Amino acid sequence: MSFVKLLQTPILLLLFSVVMLSCVKDIDLDQTEEIALTPDLQVSLLVFDVTSSDFDDKDTGEFTAVIRDTVRLEFLDDSYIQDDLSTVEFSFRYTNSFPQQFRNKISFLSENDRVQHSLQFDIAQGDKNNPVVTDWVEFIENERIDVIKNSIKMVVEIEVLPNQNIFEGELKFESKGLFSFEF
Repeated sequence: MSFVKLLQTPILLLLFSVVMLSCVKDIDLDQTEEIALTPDLQVSLLVFDVTSSDFDDKDTGEFTAVIRDTVRLEFLDDSYIQDDLSTVEFSFRYTNSFPQQFRNKISFLSENDRVQHSLQFDIAQGDKNNPVVTDWVEFIENERIDVIKNSIKMVVEIEVLPNQNIFEGELKFESKGLFSFEF
């Protein structure tokens, strides 16, 4: 029995050495600058529902064809975003049950209200029983990313394009941003 114990220790050491040496690979530490972390962050930007009463002027009660909403995007002022933001994908979705079409304008503004980036698209008319969804995706890449880095506000402006139908329904809006970083 003592002979088995005597052989057990060298065999275990030999086995341990083989395992340790077989798992080691040459590492080129000069390539550490090529390592990049690329996390993504999805943010809900602005959500609202409007009805026909939202198009009535609060002071006069008269119909107004254009309404707007502004949201501050304070997170865009963060140093991580300013230093490491590489791309942004904005997605905007309208669900329209009005029998009218709308013109939409979304602007990204700097602190002093200068337009950094804007986009326009029409929102398809819907039906009370069959709301229509209009989706718009805006992708901003590396060479244009400063327009978002320089922004702190998002303004959404919708204008009714009147027709003969009764102005009654609901317009739902959802917006999201997928922010990609490279560290």
